[in-house]
Amino acid sequence: MVTLARDDGLTDAVIINTCAVTNEAVAESRRRVRKARRDRPGATVIVTGCAAQIDPTAFAAMPEVDQVLGNHDKMLPGAFAAEHFGAGTERIRVNDIMAVRNSAPQFLGSENSPGLKGDGRAQSRTRAFLQVQNGCDHRCTFCIIPYGRGNARSVPAGEVVSHVRNLVRQGYREVVLTGVDLSSWGGDLPGQPPLGDLVRRVLKLVPELARLRFSSIDPAEVDPVLFELIVSEPRITPYLHLSLQAGDDMILKRMKRRHSRQQVVDLCAELQARRPEITFGADMIAGFPTEDDAMFDNSRTIVADIGIPWLHVFPYSAREGTPAARIPPVDGNIVKVRARLLREAGAAVKAAHLAARIGDTDTALFEENGQGRLPDFSLVRVDNPPPAGSLARVTVIGATDDHLMGSLHG
Repeated sequence: MVTLARDDGLTDAVIINTCAVTNEAVAESRRRVRKARRDRPGATVIVTGCAAQIDPTAFAAMPEVDQVLGNHDKMLPGAFAAEHFGAGTERIRVNDIMAVRNSAPQFLGSENSPGLKGDGRAQSRTRAFLQVQNGCDHRCTFCIIPYGRGNARSVPAGEVVSHVRNLVRQGYREVVLTGVDLSSWGGDLPGQPPLGDLVRRVLKLVPELARLRFSSIDPAEVDPVLFELIVSEPRITPYLHLSLQAGDDMILKRMKRRHSRQQVVDLCAELQARRPEITFGADMIAGFPTEDDAMFDNSRTIVADIGIPWLHVFPYSAREGTPAARIPPVDGNIVKVRARLLREAGAAVKAAHLAARIGDTDTALFEENGQGRLPDFSLVRVDNPPPAGSLARVTVIGATDDHLMGSLHG
């Protein structure tokens, strides 16, 4: 968006890309809008993103906002042209996101993002995030995001391969394929190719790509080709972030998820049997409506049953317009306790995983300040690190509860 705005000649403006995942995310977006006006009283304040797409009139009603821009429009050339601002122009430019049928590959930046024109940041290259899918056709009862992103749509494989090749030529050593529902990639394309077909083509046609990673995978949508690639292709990092959400079958059913507890446990066991070094991350919701102590215990224990060192815990947040918002909620204090207990379960697994890596030698992708990522997503810090973007062999010599300590090998 910054690049598009600069290409359109937009100056003295603040663009706020809102989030709608939780009520707190929406509230934080509104706080950022008010802060932008206080900090930059003369600037044009443009609000976009999922929260703005879902409820544009609420943001347009804020006196600090000059314009509300839809999620699809924000990525179009000319979206930030001067003709769209000023007296007599529309304050709300939000289309029907459900009518959008196409998606272009979007390079989302890297953890060591290349400096944008004129911003003075270092021009380093490490991990690139490439959005190859957008939207979602599923309607989980807790989720508002389809109404902000629209229906599922995929970037054709040829375009993805071309973009990955260009990123590698720019110096990126690792590419992360991302999407709102990444596992559904291809469902809207001719022949409905599965995600495994895309991954196979990328690896074959871009042999110089050092590492390929996935942002998040739905455990119900790991196709056979993708499974075989994950367990056999060394350039795919041995790490999967799972859209798990819960570990109890009744709660999963009420969430309208498409997997059971046992299916996820079996999938992870099969992956580990074929590729023992693989690790897992997961998103989990604490305190979903009707969750009792026994149901919560099934969610808490699945963290250790699978072994999930990289756990993202979300206290349940009712989103107006979703079916779950109409279900009797769990007491807020209980939700907070359960979120804490889930985080503690994840922290224990993470500490044990990191301790077990002491003595290993592996390849780290270095980012900055001595930080590197091993293929299994473990963070490692070394003295005298190589330049950001380097791949280097590291021997693990110690561990904290949060990261590894290593020495450069050889």
